[in-house]
Amino acid sequence: MVRFVEFIGALFGKVLSEVGAIGLFVIKTLSVGISTFPNLKRFGEECYNIGIQSLFVVCSVGAFIGMSTALVGYATLKDLGAQNLVGIFIGIASIRELGPAVAAFMVAAKAGSGMAAHIATMRVKEQIDAMEVQAVNPFWYLIVPRFLAIMVVLPVLVVWNDFFMLGTGYMIAVFQLKINSGAVMENLLSTVAMADIWKGMIKGWVLALFIVSICTFKGFTCEPGALGVGKATNQAVVYCIAILIIINFFLSQWLYGGIGLRGM
Repeated sequence: MVRFVEFIGALFGKVLSEVGAIGLFVIKTLSVGISTFPNLKRFGEECYNIGIQSLFVVCSVGAFIGMSTALVGYATLKDLGAQNLVGIFIGIASIRELGPAVAAFMVAAKAGSGMAAHIATMRVKEQIDAMEVQAVNPFWYLIVPRFLAIMVVLPVLVVWNDFFMLGTGYMIAVFQLKINSGAVMENLLSTVAMADIWKGMIKGWVLALFIVSICTFKGFTCEPGALGVGKATNQAVVYCIAILIIINFFLSQWLYGGIGLRGM
């Protein structure tokens, strides 16, 4: 029992230490971003790396999840004799929950892992130390552009993902499940409001902050050697997915659970 308590205490202390270190890392990044003009060339490159290169995987995965949502919604509502309302199920599930979450997960898996691996490799090769010797702030060159880029592009990817999920869900409902196209479209339009799209973008913006904070921190504080690069990349993705699921719940509670912006 004593060993178990000691283990829990050590684990809790390690978690708090990690959270504190990431918090200080973010504060330093924000201070550099506010005090110096951003590197626009690097910002553009990161917008391409994070946004354009993730667009296909985000939208393709979102398309198939939209199809699955239509099938699950139909199977659930059919038992209640309300299968014609499947458009409502597609709209609510896609816009409010699945769209932002899927986009964030895919960006964390693709772009987030790339961030961690690239920065960790530079740390192992002592390229970051060389920047500091040459009076180039590594936060200004490596971290700030990634923070700015992901905060801009992830909300846009959320909207693209919403579009594909709704489109494929509509097609499955109409062409495979043989539901009246007018009924599906009417239910979609009556369910999806502009406020829901804005809330999804807010989710994307908040989740983007956690993705870039964790991934860049893990890369920047990487341990020496190839093993350190692999460990940093693995931890970045695992931590991101776990944290995103938790944060997504609280965002849904805030935005749709009767707290704060429900009436926005």
